[in-house]
Amino acid sequence: MNWNKLIQASQLDEIKTLSFEKPVLIFKHSTRCSISSMSLDRLLRNWKIEDGEKVVPFYLDLISFRNLSDLVEQEFGVPHESPQVILIQNGKVIYENSHFGISYPEIMSKV
Repeated sequence: MNWNKLIQASQLDEIKTLSFEKPVLIFKHSTRCSISSMSLDRLLRNWKIEDGEKVVPFYLDLISFRNLSDLVEQEFGVPHESPQVILIQNGKVIYENSHFGISYPEIMSKV
């Protein structure tokens, strides 16, 4: 999986702009949480190379960039959870889920 790392606030504008071309996925991951690691692993095991043509994936390391998670919450109106996936299309959230609700087939059915 070819992640774009979400590391600065200015990228939120980029994400909104990109989402008008194709959906953008933000995966919020806590490197200290076993549930988060399992959710990430399930997503990575199912991800196919061609999925990159359907959706632009961003990875947010919550331990290093917790303040960005707060900005994502403010910008898109989705309360913070960890782990969490947020799918954005045309500048708006079209899907979000967290913890064991994170499902590759469900995410891909939305794109």
